[in-house]
Amino acid sequence: MAFSRAIVLAGVHFMAETAKLLNPDKTVLIPDLGAGCSLADSITPADVRKLREQYPGVPVVTYVNTSAEVKAECDICCTSGNALSIVESLGSDRVIFLPDEYLASYVAGQTDVEIITWQGHCEVHERFTADELESFRAGHEDLTIIAHPECPPDVLATADFVGSTAQMQDYVVNERPPKVLMVTECSMSDNVSAAIDDVEFIRPCNLCPHMKKITLENIRASLETLSPAVEIDPAVADRARAAVERMLDVGRSRMTEVAA
Repeated sequence: MAFSRAIVLAGVHFMAETAKLLNPDKTVLIPDLGAGCSLADSITPADVRKLREQYPGVPVVTYVNTSAEVKAECDICCTSGNALSIVESLGSDRVIFLPDEYLASYVAGQTDVEIITWQGHCEVHERFTADELESFRAGHEDLTIIAHPECPPDVLATADFVGSTAQMQDYVVNERPPKVLMVTECSMSDNVSAAIDDVEFIRPCNLCPHMKKITLENIRASLETLSPAVEIDPAVADRARAAVERMLDVGRSRMTEVAA
């Protein structure tokens, strides 16, 4: 079987960088180099170094929604789905959690570990409000609200279920609520609804302007020209890759424990 030597990442830049970190021998393409992320832009490597000086010896967890340069300054990465298990795997009573303040607050509510936060936000998720969700609930009988933990705390308190994108999808598949409102980037609910025809999706549509820079046209152009290619300084890549691999190692270890 032949395997492709190129990956086209139809997403934002930090995603393409992460794909390159895990596939250093492949060409990783992103159709628009301007497809960034407000959350990733909220913190710099210098910010992480300053936090380490302020809290010496405290391990640093970074959400994957960060640049390779920021990952290189941190100890381990996490996703929204495994953030709690990553924090607790470190065996520390204090952890610096970057950069999403709301995800950090959500994790802090589920653990005895002290979470030191950073005031980064996703411009899509922070626009949701509890009042907005209550207005949807008032207008739709039997509505189930499920929210991503990047949303503000009052939104999470209003929701019936909180979880990562994958966890929200699993919830809809398994629970089959008659009506559901997914409080996240609205194209995500489009993806879920395409596979489920017996659930009505109510869409409070907040679109990610960065994601929308990726189009069928520039995907095609990227495939035809094999550009733009993602490049990461090797010295940065080695350190950033280590943070990602540590996260994956925690996942593998937990899978081994479950299998045993």
